[in-house]
Amino acid sequence: MTMNLNFPVALEAADDGGFVVTFPDVPEAITQGEDEDEALLRAVDALETALEMYADAGEALPVPGKADGGQRLVHPTTQVAIKLAVYQAMQEEGVRKAELARRLGWHMPQVDRLLDFRHAGKLAAAESALSALGRDIHVDVVKIPTAASRQKRRSRSSRRDKAAV
Repeated sequence: MTMNLNFPVALEAADDGGFVVTFPDVPEAITQGEDEDEALLRAVDALETALEMYADAGEALPVPGKADGGQRLVHPTTQVAIKLAVYQAMQEEGVRKAELARRLGWHMPQVDRLLDFRHAGKLAAAESALSALGRDIHVDVVKIPTAASRQKRRSRSSRRDKAAV
């Protein structure tokens, strides 16, 4: 099963200037920025903080809904996404940290560091843990849309909408 961590966001102009970002699927995550780019950059941190709260509480991670039309998507950093993948696999397999440590021949502090969002762990450790849980990592590299390309898409979308009327 593929793990999707691309969460749709609502990006709205704030009354006092700037933009507010909320996550329909993660109500705990909310932030703002002076412009759209800053707001979306801060949204990554808000999302990671909220997802960390779920993991710390031992709760199921929220599932991202489908994005509406031109709705933007925000995802955690690669480092955090991998830690979330380990956490999710542990949840799905019913494996506690002690059992994962036993399977890997590790000490508990190593497993704690593996799951700590603030610890820059080694990819090899995460790969070993995921393998012990019957998982593998596959990486997709995609082009990042620039502000100009986003504006171009909006213009095309606007023209299509006018043509449909």
